[in-house]
Amino acid sequence: MKLNLDYLLDKLWEYLALIRVYTKKRGEPPDFDGGLILRRGATVEHVCHAIHRSIVNVFKYALVWGTSTKYSPQRVGLQHVVHHEDVIQIIKK
Repeated sequence: MKLNLDYLLDKLWEYLALIRVYTKKRGEPPDFDGGLILRRGATVEHVCHAIHRSIVNVFKYALVWGTSTKYSPQRVGLQHVVHHEDVIQIIKK
């Protein structure tokens, strides 16, 4: 009996308007194991708050790989809207 749970899981993510954003440290490959779960329409500022509230105070810029940018990687600010399965690297002052 095939329950098609993958389809159900995809639909749940769509109905709940959730996205997964992965983080990357400088000089290391992206961490695809965990990721951050955010609402659709979240910005880089929301990603910073999800990691730690004080990161916004020392934020310089972020490098983003994925469908939300024209170039990979692209340097973006706090107001950039991230998409599902984007990879983000935060550069601090």
